[in-house]
Amino acid sequence: MRQDVKKIRNLLKQYAKLKRDLTAFNQVSSPSFDGVSSHSSRNGAESRLINHVDLSYRLKEVEDALNAIDDPQYQFILHDYVIEKHFTRNEACNQLSVSVSKFNYMKNEALHAFAKFYSDLTV
Repeated sequence: MRQDVKKIRNLLKQYAKLKRDLTAFNQVSSPSFDGVSSHSSRNGAESRLINHVDLSYRLKEVEDALNAIDDPQYQFILHDYVIEKHFTRNEACNQLSVSVSKFNYMKNEALHAFAKFYSDLTV
């Protein structure tokens, strides 16, 4: 069970990184085509576009799983504590008015709830 929690946390950390990468990609200007043929067998603009679509799809799967969670406390833990890191554990405990042990229990439950919805989407 401990390994499952670590895998889920890593997935959510990757999600945060993917979101930043996608934002950076969107800030890059569109490629221009000057009509000059390339000697390369790969089209750089095409590869970047495919990567963009793949990143967008992976982000949507995670966001759909996050949005499927009804419990606002679980959403707070996953979004504000795990993904965005807006709060330390003690600050998150204070926000939720719970002890550290109760918070850890809730965090694990939130991660498992996310995993259930995420696996339903990706199967």
